[in-house]
Parts: sequence; structure tokens; C-alpha cells
Amino acid sequence: MIRNKKDLKNYISADFKAQGMEHPFLARLTYGENWQMFSYMRTLRYLEYYKNTRRSLYGKLLFAYYLLRHRRNCLKYGITIAPNVVGPGLQIVHTGFRRFGEPGMKIGANCTVLPMVLLGKKRPGVDISKFEIGDNCYLGAGSIVMGPVKIGDNVTVGAGAVVTKDVPDNCVVAGNPAVVISHKIIVD
Repeated sequence: MIRNKKDLKNYISADFKAQGMEHPFLARLTYGENWQMFSYMRTLRYLEYYKNTRRSLYGKLLFAYYLLRHRRNCLKYGITIAPNVVGPGLQIVHTGFRRFGEPGMKIGANCTVLPMVLLGKKRPGVDISKFEIGDNCYLGAGSIVMGPVKIGDNVTVGAGAVVTKDVPDNCVVAGNPAVVISHKIIVD
């Protein structure tokens, strides 16, 4: 969670690195897709900062500004991410539908999310605070995660997978419903 300027700077730096832009000036100048996704994340990070720290009238005005700007970006890019949900270093690959719209979800650091990903509830009234995705996860195109579930660290969710149950660390899941198809060996 972003609580001060140092946290804000660290989150923005991690998000910038995650997008992997070799030439950021050219990406910005040519409206490159990586720059658009980084711009979306930077606005989200400022919104989170001002939501968590607004104390003065000026802070409240900046919160309102970034809230409106974030809502505009959500409509423009088809991506809805609630504030204080994702950790630093989120890589968004391409524009297109993604929805992480429930406050209380937790998505770890350095995750990669492809288009058409939906994170939601199994049914109305479910406590979403137990919805957690670990660090270094990869959510394939069209995957659906219905919570509350806990997905461990270093997990790859295959394209089109429907996850409805907890997933252990260091594995690959695929299918409908998703099942573990292999375990990863992590070498340090």
C-alpha cells in the first residue's frame, strides 16, 4: 500500500520496469502500447497515494482529479483496477478488457496480466477479503478467477482457465475447472 512519496516513487519505478520499454521517449511520442499501459498504472498509483494520504484540501482536490482521470482511463482502455489492489511491478500486456474491480482483493508484486482476465466473486455477498494472488504470477488471456481463492507465488494460469479453488505455489494450472498440470522448479 502506498503511504508516502517514497512508496509512490518505488511503485511507479517498478511499474515502469515491468512494461519493458527500451525507448520510453519514442514510446510516448508514438503513443506506443507500453507507454499507454504505464500511463494507466501511473495514474492509478497517484490515485492510491492521494486516497491513502489526503489530509488537506489540496490533497482532497488532487484525489478528486486523479479519481476522474482514472475513471476516464478505465473507459478508454477497457481496464478496471480498483485502488490498493495490485502490488508494484504489474505488467499489463496490451489494452483490452481486464477487471479487478473489488476493493479488498490482493494481487502481489511483479504479476503479468493478459487481456480478457476477470477476477470476481463466485456469488453475491461473498467476502472478497480472502481473495489473494501471490507474487510473480502470470494470468493468461481469457482466464477467470472466481473468489474467494488463494493463488500462491510463481503460478501460471493458462489461457481460458477457470480457477475456483486454491492453487499452491510454483505450479501451472489450466482447464475448466482449473487443475494443476505441472509444478515449476525454482532455481535460485
